[in-house]
Amino acid sequence: MSAATRGLAQSVHTQLVRHAQSLRVDVNLLLTRFATERFLYRLSRSPHAERFVLKGALLMLVWFGETIRPTRDADLLGFGDFSDEALTNIFQDICAVEVEPDAMIYLKDSIRVSAIRPEDAYGGRRVTLGAQLGSARLRVQVDVGIGDAVLPPPEWLDYPSLLELPRPRLRAYRPETVIAEKFHAMVVLGAKNSRMRDFFDVYILATLQSFDGEPLAGALRATFERRRTAIPCGLPLALTPEFVAMPEKQAQWRAFLKKNGLASAPDDLGQVIRQLAPFLEPVIKAAQTAVPFVRVWKPGGTWR
Repeated sequence: MSAATRGLAQSVHTQLVRHAQSLRVDVNLLLTRFATERFLYRLSRSPHAERFVLKGALLMLVWFGETIRPTRDADLLGFGDFSDEALTNIFQDICAVEVEPDAMIYLKDSIRVSAIRPEDAYGGRRVTLGAQLGSARLRVQVDVGIGDAVLPPPEWLDYPSLLELPRPRLRAYRPETVIAEKFHAMVVLGAKNSRMRDFFDVYILATLQSFDGEPLAGALRATFERRRTAIPCGLPLALTPEFVAMPEKQAQWRAFLKKNGLASAPDDLGQVIRQLAPFLEPVIKAAQTAVPFVRVWKPGGTWR
């Protein structure tokens, strides 16, 4: 490593440490986020960019800022051949993309591919790889889903950079698709559901975002059809008082808030469910009956 490269790595590391201190977040979390961000930038500059769509928790960061929910891993939807060998080759190509100096080194020989939820046809693959920022050893994790419906169509967005570096430009899920996937998980998991991040994310979206009813209902229909799941006729168990009354659910919710240092949601899971039910129930009915749903949701309000 040249003196110039070492100097750049030290400068980037120092800036990230200061940024972590200003946000009051773990330094290792921010270093990993930076490694993920710069990997996404290489993806955006590669011939494979249009084969992937950004989804998952990183979008909450794009839409609402750095303090909504801490996350370090990336989620992508992929199109085409995604055998383990094909994914390995694609990620090796991305590691080798030449970009403006950012001090990141990605170790293409460290790439590993494994199954996510092997019992689920839509589980996809998990790709991990090692990375270096100077003397810091980092791990990048990217989950690649395969075969999911995308409605409304993905939009192009500029992913924010932690430092003053070129931003990744990628296709990405719209909020309607995020809600549809998270609602699907609520339906199929039922009483076993411990994915408190889904309740949090939908709560934040309903609190801070406006929605047109028909695109949201269409996203639900497309997701449930592609995943061969019947749309419920009413609220699923996860959005009822019976779910909240299960002793472990409040504990899981509060543990999730504490672990992630979240103060932007109620401490009581019941309050969250009571706000999600009127947001989702009319959409569920419209998706189930295919009756046009022309109402508009205002942030934190009601359908009008």
